[in-house]
Amino acid sequence: MGYQICIDIGGTFTDCLVSDPAGEISIFKSPTTPGEFEKGFVNVLHVAAEGYGLPQDAFMRQIDMIVHGSTVSTNALVERKTVKVGLILTEGHQDILVLREGPRKGAFQWKIDYPEPYVPRHLTRTAGGRIDARGREMRPLCEDDIRAAAAHFRAAGAEAVAVGLLWSVVNPAHELRAREILGEELPGVPVTLSHEINPMPREYKRVIASAIDASISPIVRTYVERLNTALDEAGFAGDLLLANCVGGMMPVADMIRKPIYSVMSGPTLAPMAALSLSEEADIIVGDMGGTTFDVSALRDHQIIVTPDSMIHEDSLGIPKVDVRSVGAGGGSIARVDEGGLLHVGPHSAGARPGPACYMKGGTEPTVTDANVILGIVDPDYFLGGKMQLSRAAAAEAVGKIAARLGTSLQEAAYAIYTTSNHNMVAAIEEITVREGINPRDSFFVCGGGATAIHIAEMVDILGLKRYMIPRFMAGLSAFGGLISDIRSEESTVLLASDRIFDADAVNAALAGLLERGNAFLAQAGIAPAARRFEFSFQGRYEYQSFEIEVPFEAPDGRIAAEDLPRLVEEFHRMHERIYSIRTDTDTVEFTAWKLRSIGKREGQDIWKTDTLAVQDGPVAPKGSREVWNETLREMRPVPVYEMTGLGQGAALSGPCLVEAATFTAYLKPGHQGAIDAHGNLVVTVA
Repeated sequence: MGYQICIDIGGTFTDCLVSDPAGEISIFKSPTTPGEFEKGFVNVLHVAAEGYGLPQDAFMRQIDMIVHGSTVSTNALVERKTVKVGLILTEGHQDILVLREGPRKGAFQWKIDYPEPYVPRHLTRTAGGRIDARGREMRPLCEDDIRAAAAHFRAAGAEAVAVGLLWSVVNPAHELRAREILGEELPGVPVTLSHEINPMPREYKRVIASAIDASISPIVRTYVERLNTALDEAGFAGDLLLANCVGGMMPVADMIRKPIYSVMSGPTLAPMAALSLSEEADIIVGDMGGTTFDVSALRDHQIIVTPDSMIHEDSLGIPKVDVRSVGAGGGSIARVDEGGLLHVGPHSAGARPGPACYMKGGTEPTVTDANVILGIVDPDYFLGGKMQLSRAAAAEAVGKIAARLGTSLQEAAYAIYTTSNHNMVAAIEEITVREGINPRDSFFVCGGGATAIHIAEMVDILGLKRYMIPRFMAGLSAFGGLISDIRSEESTVLLASDRIFDADAVNAALAGLLERGNAFLAQAGIAPAARRFEFSFQGRYEYQSFEIEVPFEAPDGRIAAEDLPRLVEEFHRMHERIYSIRTDTDTVEFTAWKLRSIGKREGQDIWKTDTLAVQDGPVAPKGSREVWNETLREMRPVPVYEMTGLGQGAALSGPCLVEAATFTAYLKPGHQGAIDAHGNLVVTVA
């Protein structure tokens, strides 16, 4: 087995995690190249080749597989730089994207502008014809309307088309015929059908998913083609897999077919890494990079998947791993408003020009500049000494904040530091406290190059007792990609209830899902013995507005009529867990059936054999450095330890600094750390 690699492109740095044939893992970084991400992709592979002492072409030939978390589609949506999309809906239902799902966003938001639809009205056209909820054709599709819509889109310059017709999830004949006509009228223009991209009975989420998918389809395809070209020119001949938003990987062909699954895919890899690194039941994962702080949670050692992720004012439409982001990264810019109040973020210096201390043209004060002034970050040991930082440039930038606040340079830097911490604490509370979860009962796993600098104060604010600083913390998302499964989700609509339940029809639906799941895994090269399938259904009480997802066991992909009481009881339990109530006398309705297909990749767990030798003798620091002590309001020396020099069982006590080539960790007084078998630092708060 050759090298296996995961590359995660962040806002400031591109991370490359490499598992060599012996199972040892190394991390490499290079600056991100906005607008030309494929160049940064190849650049970091060249850095890795240098790290192994190999010529670039020889290294590329020895790579078996690259997995990649892309931000291209997310950036396009966040920055509203998608392509122009035409939308075809059923006659009389042209306002699906205007009305959305109806509910107000907040009880006290009585004065709010109504958001514009994702596809503007002038690019929305309707077609006659109707399928009913049982799949019967009430009126044939009006093909002239489809041709007229195509002519309108051609004149308007639409680059993609989405089609969302009523009840296509039970009978897709009209949508399929619409695609045939559009292929004739608009050759080369990608067409997304709602029943293929998001087969669910809710019109808004099905249509919005189709519109979003169509709007990024040319962008994702172009990026993948450019990336493949760059890799071919570099001599890569292995397999390329892309991260998806459900916590796994997909072959390139599948991602091009369903590009919406690439949206917000990169941040979903960090919780997958935490799932493998710790056996704790409840885990909070915080990933602080150069631009954002991404936070997620695991409950009962399970990834939380949400159906309600948002892009601006619109739902994404499809389920994704629940990750929340705030503009709090190492490049977040600090400013003082007219009232004298300090703000940090959400605007970032990014990779270009970057923080002032990078000396690449940035002049605004950032969190990284503050950490240099506080003594936490060593300007001479950034990226293991490969990148020299300027303390003078950091002081000049942070000095602007000090002048506005009327404080010393170090006090201004600490104000930036602690303000950033509170911004991240608010994000953690959003995904825990506001969801009815006490964060004090959770274990925290750090990710990203900057989290370990800030985690000690955040832990004290939140009242957490234990946290982990992984050996590959700076590339936690990349590590998640390296050890993640091949995953996809399929669903089908089949209405049933505990009063009217046709087990044969349900089994036919499950068989269809299994056929699609096996086809997906076979295309990905997964052997039958390495395949696993998880079933769930969407259920609700009669007259409820929204469904909940309930997992269930189905040996060999079949259920029997006598399994109905078990399915109903599992729904009651899940409803009680989510909403704290259950109504056993109410009718339970089943609206859709889902299958998660999971494939185990070769070499996926080889990292677990990479264990450290036991610490030999006492732990000795490599030196000391003066760090700002807020209690004494002065710089005080603290010991500095080298992470790579610590063996299994090595014990550390705060205050101290722990350095690695790609990150720095700051332990406060009362924080006791120990190195585990895989080189991760596990800290307990006294």
